[in-house]
This record gives sequence, structure tokens and C-alpha cells, in this order.
Amino acid sequence: MKCNKLSTGSPDLNMLLGGGLERRVITQFYGEPASGKSTLCLMAAAECLRAGKSVIFIDTEGFSVERFSQVAGGDGAEELAEHLYLFEPVDFEQQGLMIAESEDLLRANREHPVDLLIMDSATALYRTELETGKETLRRLSHYMVKILGLAKKYDVPVLITNQIYVDIDRKRISGLGGTALEHISKAIVSFERLDGTRRAVLRKHRSRPEGLSFEFEITETGINRI
Repeated sequence: MKCNKLSTGSPDLNMLLGGGLERRVITQFYGEPASGKSTLCLMAAAECLRAGKSVIFIDTEGFSVERFSQVAGGDGAEELAEHLYLFEPVDFEQQGLMIAESEDLLRANREHPVDLLIMDSATALYRTELETGKETLRRLSHYMVKILGLAKKYDVPVLITNQIYVDIDRKRISGLGGTALEHISKAIVSFERLDGTRRAVLRKHRSRPEGLSFEFEITETGINRI
């Protein structure tokens, strides 16, 4: 029987999320560039790979092999990467196609089954097509419904990252994609850049109080709480 939560690779983030990444739901990380989102995605991927499972990683912003090697532990990274299925879509339409193609990997019964699906980020390519208006938002919502369906069907956690939107009228920062993306994500963590450090804040969770947080610094091998 599978454990209901999958470790993020960070004990502090696991605690913030009530044990780790929950299966059958979407967990969203959002924040400005260089706030730690991608590093934590790589940490979660490496942790899953070390457990002998496979990971689907859809990267829309440019996957860093060097950074993965650092986080995964240097010399052992190449062996872990054998079970990392990397997709790098170049446009919004291709992003949707690669989500669909992921099901073939999830369905396969192999020695190292897929146990985590990551999309970093869900909205980078969406942002490039915002001029098309509501149709782009409809497609984004469709992609997220599809990826949630995969999470439920194959009993895996999904981790997505999101860029930020500054609402000047309401004087708040939120994730892109509006209420649709916020609603479909059952756990949401925001990441903030401080003076030389970062802060992770729980914004939404079904069983944990909002506002829980911890501060950390980004290191060569991941993150350290401070």
C-alpha cells in the first residue's frame, strides 16, 4: 500500500504541508523568479528517484542539468536521471500534448513506476499567449483538469510551479491563472525573496492553518532552514 504523502526532500517543507506532497491532488508553488521554486522541485524529484521510483518532469523554463546534478548528489545523479522522464515543451500547445503523453508513462507497469509528476512552470508558456484572452485561460484550465485526472487515476502527487500576478487594485500578489488554478490546487505555498534569504508561506491547505511559514537559504545542494 502506498504512503499517502510523498517527501519533498525538505523536512521543513514536509512539515509545512502536513507530511509532504499528497497523492491524487495538485500542490502549487508560486513566487517570483529565484525564490526557490525550481530548486524545491528538483529536491522532490531527487527524493522520489532515490526511493527507486520514476519521475515525470515537464519543464517549460529550461531544465538545468548542472543544478539537478548538484541537488541529486553529484556522482550519483547520472544513475538517478535514468528514471527521470524529461519533457521540454516550446509552446503552449506542445505543453498540452506532453501532458497527454505522460499517461503512457504512468500507465506502464515497470520496475521503477512513475510516482511523481512535476510541471515547472505551469504558466510560463501561458503567459506568452495572454493576448489571446479567455481562450488561453480556458486551455490552461483544461490542461490542469487533465493533469488532476492523471493524479487521481494513477494515485500520484502532482507538483506545479506558478509565476506571480500583481493585482494593483487589491494590493496583493497571487499566482497566475486566476481562481481556476487556485481552486484546482488543494495545497498552495508561496515563496518570497527577502534580503538574502527566502520565506515559504502556506496559503491553502485542507487540514493545516494558512499562514504557517519558515525561512530558508538556497544552497548548492538544495535549501537550509535558517
